[in-house]
Amino acid sequence: MTIEKTLKITAPTDREIVVVRDFDAPRRLVFDCMTKPELLRRWMLGPPGWTMPVCEIDLRVGGAYRYVWHGENGEEMGMGGVYQEIAPPDRLVATELFDTEMFDAAGEPSLVTSELAEHGGRTTLTTTIRYPSKAVRDAMLATDMAAGMEAGYARLDALLAA
Repeated sequence: MTIEKTLKITAPTDREIVVVRDFDAPRRLVFDCMTKPELLRRWMLGPPGWTMPVCEIDLRVGGAYRYVWHGENGEEMGMGGVYQEIAPPDRLVATELFDTEMFDAAGEPSLVTSELAEHGGRTTLTTTIRYPSKAVRDAMLATDMAAGMEAGYARLDALLAA
């Protein structure tokens, strides 16, 4: 039996986006792919043609992370944050701040809570992103965020199967 692997995005409040995605793998493995740089840079690339030359993770409460992506047409996108809670393999909470001004509210970070639920060797990843304002949430919803996330999650599917 296979599970549906469709990205579901909702906006339950004026400041939140909730992203739900299922994976055919145990949550320990999904958690590792979310927190180990050597695995993360193999799948969290967004649209085809993008690379992640910077993937730094200090996986401890108070530790920082930093990601930088490069697009095939010279685009660059960077972001980072600080881990607030780490409960392997169930939960990961961190701040998130993009380098691009349209995605922040005067430097105020978003809060990202990722929860992994395992059922029969399969994992549901629920990510809740609480933005500093409705305007920032709306700016994110207006991007190709969903397509970029699903492209990454499809690569994660392949990595998990390997």
